[in-house]
Amino acid sequence: MAADTSVEILQKVLENEILQTTKVVEEHLDAEMQKLDQMDEDELERLKQRRLEALKKAQQQKQEWLSKGHGEYREIPSERDFFQEVKESKNVVCHFYRDTTFRCQILDKHLTVLAKKHVETKFLKLNAEKSPFLCERLRIKVIPTLALVKDGKTQDYVVGFTDLGNTDDFTTETLEWRLGCADIINYSGNLMDPPFQSQKKFGTSFTKLDKKTIRGKKYDSDSDDD
Repeated sequence: MAADTSVEILQKVLENEILQTTKVVEEHLDAEMQKLDQMDEDELERLKQRRLEALKKAQQQKQEWLSKGHGEYREIPSERDFFQEVKESKNVVCHFYRDTTFRCQILDKHLTVLAKKHVETKFLKLNAEKSPFLCERLRIKVIPTLALVKDGKTQDYVVGFTDLGNTDDFTTETLEWRLGCADIINYSGNLMDPPFQSQKKFGTSFTKLDKKTIRGKKYDSDSDDD
């Protein structure tokens, strides 16, 4: 009997919270509608112009990114090209790969998708065996490694699949979340809520990564580095 009473009380509390939330949303919409109703034609025209200018600016920015090689996942032939590419763009993701490493092919698939979705970031790949100087300079010891470059400086790394749940079956959304943690893409999701396929599978201790601890850590991954 007591249990039934507790359930009824809980239901009433939840119903009340839903009603209060709905009321707040409705009041906000009413206020916005009232603002629009009170605007004269000149104000509406100015609002329209500001929105058109914002859209135009966004389109111009997108075209500029595309002209610099954004919007596609592509390979660069040499270390010299790497320095030129990162100099041109604010945000760059570079995949250091090796032909014989299977996990690099898995990353290729996900990066191809993300390059098209996140035009604000440049997505590249570079053969690690053809760039020994750069690998030594960036302390790349595990293949695959993603170097995340912002404003010409390498600020973060995704080493192997450790940050992606230590599985070959991670989703594109998981990699997207990890890049969002590094602020190298415009991530629209909740960084504190990783989109893992199964919390039980990946563990429950996975939270937003501390970027400061990643750069200097000793790489100890089980990725294919043979």
